[in-house]
Amino acid sequence: MNKVILIGNLSRDPELATTNGGVSVCRFTIAVQRRFQNADGEREADFINVVVWRGQAENCHKFLKKGSKCAVVGRIQTSSYETQDGTKRYVTEVIADEVEFIGTRPRDDEGGASFTREPRQAAPQKQTAELEPIDDDSLPF
Repeated sequence: MNKVILIGNLSRDPELATTNGGVSVCRFTIAVQRRFQNADGEREADFINVVVWRGQAENCHKFLKKGSKCAVVGRIQTSSYETQDGTKRYVTEVIADEVEFIGTRPRDDEGGASFTREPRQAAPQKQTAELEPIDDDSLPF
């Protein structure tokens, strides 16, 4: 089984591209804080490369930017290639199946739409004095 779930903040703006076949692909990196502090008392972060495809790629490019918080569900994929000078390079990235935008996105200077979540209104609570007792013998079960 190959499944990964990450929550972090984008360390750079997402980059959108299109394949020769017209399929959208978006790449970004998220910083995921480690659970424990290092010897200096600081929490380090891992920088994870993420790849998103098709319509979800376009949404990520539209609504995410550097600093945005998101959750990613996907799989780890490794590959390698050879550079022009003959050096072999290895790449590890997460291929996202799901990306959820978390929190808020500041409004663009260009007047673009902002991504915010409105706080939920608490449901009005009844006072205990308003509740009426029920006779258990009258319940059908």
